Amino acid sequence: MVSHDGSGFSRGSGRARRRPGLRLVWMLPAGLALLAGLDAGLLLLGLPAPVTAERLPDVHGMLLVLGFVGTLISLERATALARPLGYLAPALLGIGGVLLVVPAVPLVVAKIVLAAGAASFLVLYVPLWRRQYDHGLLTQLLAAGLALSGALIWIGQDTMTRVIPWLIGFLVLTIAAERVELARITMGPRAGIRLLLHGWAVTAALVVGLVFPDLGAIALGLALLSLTGWLIAHDVARRTIRATGVTRYMAACILAGYVWLAVAGLVLLLGMPEAQPAYDAVIHAIFLGYTFSMIMAHATTILPAVLRIALPYRPAFWAPIALLQVALVVRVWFGDGLGMPVAWRIGGVLGVIALLLFVVTAVGSAVLGPAPVAGRARPAGPRTANQGAHPREENSGMGGRMLRVGPSISEISSALGAPGAPVAPGAPGATPAPKGDTP
Repeated sequence: MVSHDGSGFSRGSGRARRRPGLRLVWMLPAGLALLAGLDAGLLLLGLPAPVTAERLPDVHGMLLVLGFVGTLISLERATALARPLGYLAPALLGIGGVLLVVPAVPLVVAKIVLAAGAASFLVLYVPLWRRQYDHGLLTQLLAAGLALSGALIWIGQDTMTRVIPWLIGFLVLTIAAERVELARITMGPRAGIRLLLHGWAVTAALVVGLVFPDLGAIALGLALLSLTGWLIAHDVARRTIRATGVTRYMAACILAGYVWLAVAGLVLLLGMPEAQPAYDAVIHAIFLGYTFSMIMAHATTILPAVLRIALPYRPAFWAPIALLQVALVVRVWFGDGLGMPVAWRIGGVLGVIALLLFVVTAVGSAVLGPAPVAGRARPAGPRTANQGAHPREENSGMGGRMLRVGPSISEISSALGAPGAPVAPGAPGATPAPKGDTP
């Protein structure tokens, strides 16, 4: 365990105090990949953009999926592993994302570096798996294998059509595994094996799609719909949406993500989405609607755990998630579904604004520091006054040592009224132990 001073950073060696800065360095290429990906999105919409590099539109998808999200997830996994070699994966993925936008670097070189990052990401899960045999962790390992497959296929491809399904499998399974881990108390002890079965169903659909694209797309759609239905039925977000504050915000983001995942599954039932409206609807329902809704939901817990920088929730976080949903409805429903090019462009621009607004909101919240809690007395004492404001280390259920902010998962579930969540003796709502019994 590490102790923390009043600033939220580790006390002790100078090396420990420098860790937050070093982890922020890993995030710099990811942030660049995000901005470049959004710039490329504007170019694909046929709109003016700050940067007009010729190959930006061709690398739009990989910039956002592996350059940004892949770097972010691998950095979180490297933090859980807590070994220097673990950071090779986010380093290579981040560097690969940067090389994608450097005209002087041949595109094939950038693709190879990105594939090397995906391979390192896959290897990163091996020691985590050895540390703790867990079905959710095995599902994430499988998802990393799908990311590597997509990166390798892209080396020999000029388009993303054959690559997109593998990236879909990577993001959908990785994020679903994180949700199962966080909601394990309410999903039951067999949640991990059920998730893994869905993972193998997604993988089988991708393999079939290599030979029979339409059949593979239909099978993938069925697998995604089955996974979505199971997650919605068992995720605690269905109940916590009636709460307030950050709890309600997270639940709204999560449920919105599930809705867009279901939309993508339904479109895939029509066959391989090679035509522009169906293709655009699937990739943005998953990569924008599902993925970024989940990122917005967990940013206030995941990012502080990785970067050791407090990111308190504020009501302002509702603005970007609401704008993102409006953008997707305008783009997918009116633009793709009803064939309205103007709505397609408007929705695309609103989506870019929503993501930029989220970045600004998150940075602003981190700079402002802990948000005051109205109507609640501040606990006395220097230790309790900072409780929950700074990261602490715990053993991750996904097989590693990681940092966390505030209460544990069981404490959160107890506070939310999740069935089966432990309640500490003497805590509000706890049942007194009968006399003569051992507490």
